[in-house]
This record gives sequence, C-alpha cells and structure tokens, in this order.
Amino acid sequence: MTNPATQTVAAAGDRSFDSVEQEVFLNLWRTYDRLKALEDDLFGRVGLSAQQYNTLRLLRSIYPDGMPTLMLGSRLISRAPDMTRLLDRLEQRGLLVRERKSENRRVVEVQITENGLKLLDEIYEAVQECHRQQLGHLSKKALRELSDLLRQARQPHEDSMNPSVADS
Repeated sequence: MTNPATQTVAAAGDRSFDSVEQEVFLNLWRTYDRLKALEDDLFGRVGLSAQQYNTLRLLRSIYPDGMPTLMLGSRLISRAPDMTRLLDRLEQRGLLVRERKSENRRVVEVQITENGLKLLDEIYEAVQECHRQQLGHLSKKALRELSDLLRQARQPHEDSMNPSVADS
C-alpha cells in the first residue's frame, strides 16, 4: 500500500519525496554540501576547518576579552564533538591561548592571540569572495528572506539560553 502523502507530494512536485518537509530538508542538505565545498577549499589552503575558523571569528568579536570554553562551544554555528581537540590544534599553532581561572579551576577561558588576529586579517578578503561565490547571485532582498526563513525553521530547536551568533 502506498502512502497518500507521498502520492500528493510526488504529483504536485513531480518528485518522489515522502513529504514537503523531507523535500525542503534534502534541499537544505544538498545546498549545504555544495556551499561547504567552496568553504572547505578556502580553509584547507590555510590549514583550518570551518569550525576552527568560526572559533577564531567568535573570539575576535570579543577581543581583547576571552570566553569560557563551554560558552564558546555553545555559540559555534555547528556543534564541535571534541572541543578540547579543536582548541588544542589552534593553541598548538599559536592562534589562541587557554587559561584556567584561579577563582574557579573548572573554568577555562579562551582568548585569540595576535597570530590568530593576523591570520583572520590575511584571509578576510578570501572569505568575503567565498561568500560572494556561494550566495552572491541572489539579491539582497532574497538573501534577507532566506535568512529569515532559516531562522524561523531552526527557532524551535535552538537553545534559548545560548543563542548562536547567527541569531544575534
């Protein structure tokens, strides 16, 4: 027996999705994959992952202050399953420093270094060009509408206590 929802969506869109939600989700996933390929190429040239870049970008936004590791992890665009390893690699390259606070030894604060700031400055134009390649073919109005729709789609799934910078 076939699912009536599948027949409706397939007939309307002439595609074989189980639901319109699935069609949208798979379109988001495919879009992410295509746009991420451009980003991976850029960051690969400077030995960073997208998560490492995002970490440095967040730390630059509060420089010269630092941020506790747990707060930093909660504000990343995508979850980092091994935050310690991500920070280890950036610290080994001299792009950030970690300091355990004497008043609370459980809290580790992370701060971007001058080398981290310098790297972000060096790749700034390349990052802007990457974004233009990814989405520059869309109008400003379309980009704002898309951003609003994406925010609405993820809103029920966000942690209201730790908003992402994408929602700032």
